[in-house]
Amino acid sequence: MAHHPQIRVPATYMRGGTSKGVFFRLDDLPEAARVPGEARDRLLMRVIGSPDPYQKQIDGMGGATSSTSKTVILSKSESPDHDVDYLFGQVSIDKAFVDWSGNCGNLSAAVGPFAISNGLVDPARIPENGEVEVRIWQANIGKTIVSRVPITDGQVQETGDFELDGVTFPAAEVPVAFKDPADGEGAIFPTGRLVDDLEVPAEVVEGGILKATMINAGIPTVFVNADDLDYSGSELQEAINGDPQALERFETIRAHAALRMGLIKELGEAANRQHTPKVAFVAPPASYTASSGKAVEAEAIDLRVRALSMGKLHHAMMGTAAVAIASAAAIEGTLVNLAAGGGKRNAVTFGHPSGTLRVGAEASLVDGRWVIDEAVMSRSARVLMEGWVRVPGDSL
Repeated sequence: MAHHPQIRVPATYMRGGTSKGVFFRLDDLPEAARVPGEARDRLLMRVIGSPDPYQKQIDGMGGATSSTSKTVILSKSESPDHDVDYLFGQVSIDKAFVDWSGNCGNLSAAVGPFAISNGLVDPARIPENGEVEVRIWQANIGKTIVSRVPITDGQVQETGDFELDGVTFPAAEVPVAFKDPADGEGAIFPTGRLVDDLEVPAEVVEGGILKATMINAGIPTVFVNADDLDYSGSELQEAINGDPQALERFETIRAHAALRMGLIKELGEAANRQHTPKVAFVAPPASYTASSGKAVEAEAIDLRVRALSMGKLHHAMMGTAAVAIASAAAIEGTLVNLAAGGGKRNAVTFGHPSGTLRVGAEASLVDGRWVIDEAVMSRSARVLMEGWVRVPGDSL
């Protein structure tokens, strides 16, 4: 029987927002994995423990959810306008692929702290006490992210009293600004409309037409009304994830939206593009009980949003989807804006399965096209473990 000794790769296991991932410096990866391609994907899948037909990722660092099956590769930026280049890989749990099609907004909050602690930011820019602005180039979508990282005694401050619903313990606040967050070079609304009649199979919705706002901001996202799918908008994970027919229905919506948005050329391609687009359903404010038992009062929120990631309802809200929510809410007439009561807005507080989140965005109409100048939200981040991750030598 062949024997392949394990190799060890320097790595840091971090929480960012409501996600966790394995962080690498590009220069620390085995040489074959320092460039995009099959060797890199194989390595990252083995680190996370995929593909796993049991969907548990027992033999890896993944946590068997879309929020914990994540990898990040960072390097010092060659651009004078940025400190660090940030590449995100969403590892499929049960299939053999890594999706590089989008960003992770939650882990974006951990990029700045990692970059500072690992020498990717000029030490001259780091104060003894205060905060440092870390300029991040998000390589997946070609956009700039700016985070403000607190510094105490010359080191990244990780502990604090900032509370984030979906994260059990408080930590230091890390504000994150997504500059011009429209995905890639395309229009914010790829169809040119704020609301579309999305054609779907009749078994998805009676009549085969579903009202949808499809937006490229933060991450490509399709928003639909909860009521059109016979949901209340207060659903928790089990109501969706425990219903295979519901999951299949949402995946069908997602695939048809991907085709309409020009992200794929035929429906079958959606199966290998699980990370984007996201699909979410919205509803006006109403009181409900979050997954933690916390009471969310209707008066405390502007709307309710539930979003799916990698085929399952998210336990809170993806950071990039929060950017999409903020952007759509800022534009009068989208389904998100209408669920929040309509009118001009530059911030909303929305209810999600774990609680609430406030996000802001500034929208403007330029030459007949909507532009999002910036979307902002606060997250927190913390190192959970650092050292080496080990994988069998035949992983590359």
